[in-house]
Amino acid sequence: MKPLHTKIARVLERVQERSASTRAAYLADIEAMDAAADSDRAAIGCSNMAHVAAAGGQDKDALLGHEGQAGGQAGQGDAPKPNIAIITAYNDMLSAHQPFENYPALIRASAREVGATAQVAGGVPAMCDGVTQGRPGMELSLPSRDIIAMATAVGLSHNVYDAALCLGVCDKIVPGLVMGALAFGHLPVIFVPAGPMESGLPNAEKAQIRKQFAKGEVDRATLLKAESAAYHSAGTCTFYGTANSNQMLMEIMGLHLPGAAFQHPHSDLRHAMTSKAVHQAVAIHRRSDNPRPLGKLLDARSFINAIIGLHATGGSTNHTLHLPAMAAAAGIDLRWEDFADLSEIIPLLARVYPNGTADVNQFHAAGGVGFVMRVLMEDGLLDGSAASVFGENLADCLVEPILSGNDIAWRDAPDASADEAILRPLARPHAPSGGLKVLAGNLGRAVIKISAVEASRHRITAPAIVFDNEAGVKDAYKNGALEKDCVIVVRGQGPRACGMPELHSLTPLLSTLQDKGFKVALVTDGRMSGASGVVPAAIHLCPESVAGGAIGQIVDGDMITLDAVAGRLDVDADLSVRPTNTNFNSNNCGFARPLMRGMRQQASDAESGGGVNVLHQMRGRQMAGED
Repeated sequence: MKPLHTKIARVLERVQERSASTRAAYLADIEAMDAAADSDRAAIGCSNMAHVAAAGGQDKDALLGHEGQAGGQAGQGDAPKPNIAIITAYNDMLSAHQPFENYPALIRASAREVGATAQVAGGVPAMCDGVTQGRPGMELSLPSRDIIAMATAVGLSHNVYDAALCLGVCDKIVPGLVMGALAFGHLPVIFVPAGPMESGLPNAEKAQIRKQFAKGEVDRATLLKAESAAYHSAGTCTFYGTANSNQMLMEIMGLHLPGAAFQHPHSDLRHAMTSKAVHQAVAIHRRSDNPRPLGKLLDARSFINAIIGLHATGGSTNHTLHLPAMAAAAGIDLRWEDFADLSEIIPLLARVYPNGTADVNQFHAAGGVGFVMRVLMEDGLLDGSAASVFGENLADCLVEPILSGNDIAWRDAPDASADEAILRPLARPHAPSGGLKVLAGNLGRAVIKISAVEASRHRITAPAIVFDNEAGVKDAYKNGALEKDCVIVVRGQGPRACGMPELHSLTPLLSTLQDKGFKVALVTDGRMSGASGVVPAAIHLCPESVAGGAIGQIVDGDMITLDAVAGRLDVDADLSVRPTNTNFNSNNCGFARPLMRGMRQQASDAESGGGVNVLHQMRGRQMAGED
């Protein structure tokens, strides 16, 4: 196994140095929580514990700490049995989370097998971006990440737990769970996924029907039939968007058991893996002989590995928002320059839709996350010294599970791809870099994902057509006003303006224009989807328009150059003679928008995570001379 690549080591050192003071403050905070009397369940008063155990059923005596002790009470006798918190994102509208319905019963039973108890400590909201795309609800999507973090913290606030299991899969849910769990970072935490649905309608066929609908060639009934055939059962959607990128990240960051990400929801192996996660949580609980508190386990190495995994698999652009926000919750200052520098040396090993035709089931069958981690680590492109909930460190996670009777056995992760159309070795990557790049220029800083964009479209210069909302683009498309070379500029879409909704519903329109031979690109201070595809899109532009960003000064006809090769985003106009424009008429009424106004006003810029960024606030306090 080769030593860690020198460039990765330099980026890691830079992040550690940049984060020294905020990381130290965070670690001091969680160490104080761990030492606090209120965190010792054995010392909690009898009335408090009676509430904890009131609905405990057969676990009531164990929760009270006097199982087998006649007349005992909380705090007497031996230390109480470990109690595992369950934070669940279950709902039965969201296909990826529907399987979680029966997890609490399985988790409680598995905890009893190893002398512990488990309780659902709280639930968190889990909205579906697939339902809300192009609709008002999408404006609540990114802010929901911070709400999930807060809800996670509320669940853990009862302070009667020795470890936690987080049940979540999709877009904002997993980052929010990580952020909330880090607020109680003295607790060990394992993430327990549900797995992808069985493969349905092939992704290429689904994409083609979407484009045909955009052209008016098929009717809505045909589109609905295709979409239903693609998203047809319980489990995660099978394309490689944000949800499945989340699962890859949890595995490469050491928060899953190895091989957990892409097992099917109702398989025997999935059932056994969930039970094994409970046993492992008990083995590493905070009062055990081998405690692994989340706040110490996740350090700068974990987040550098996460970025590497994102590049190597062509993962979601949304994680240029989520990873900085998650890192900030642990006192780590992660920036886009870290993504950009690592992108130069990490090759693209996977082709999974929308960056290929395969789905995640086929990716998993070809070798999956285990193969990616193994080949990267063996070549010094992944830090195996990072901590994990399994084994001594991440290097011990290069295994995959198999059933052995009713239990799990482990075998080495594959060192060869079963299908090089999907997964490639380092010697023959799909591309020399992961395709996630940072753009900078007189328009500001933005992110672009080019892993699915043809090389001939990596550099585009065309006149701007400016819109203040997504609906305006759709109307212009219907009217034929976009039938030319153009850069579509959609502004007023940032986190402070309207919550930074995804503009994924524009993808079929723009790709149709591109298919007609036009040079087309998108520039926006909003988001695309984690499934960003074939159209070059400079997204997450900051400063955003309502913060005085240059995007607010663009007018129709300005020549814009998007150059993904040189990493540039520029407008050929003298913006210094134009007034700053921050007045965008975002609709702030109805559909709970007023409820989120305070969160929008506090939101950081996209590079800092686009939310109520803990590190951003910490820096502000330090600059103001506060503690």
